[in-house]
Amino acid sequence: DLLILDEVLAAINTNFLDKKTVLDFIKNKPHNLELVLTGRNPPEEFVEAADYVSEILDIKHPMNQGITARKGIEY
Repeated sequence: DLLILDEVLAAINTNFLDKKTVLDFIKNKPHNLELVLTGRNPPEEFVEAADYVSEILDIKHPMNQGITARKGIEY
């Protein structure tokens, strides 16, 4: 099974979601569940609890050319 929590780190970093609640979920998830969290600046506790940590480098992006966020693409 796979659960993707897209931009959950942004929700945590802006205090929309409680960090401890999400961390408890990570630590107590079923063993057969692959959990993917996306967003920037993960708390160190999340990095320590993770099996994988990846970083995407922004080399070129339309926002750098003044194009605003687009529904269905950036949000």
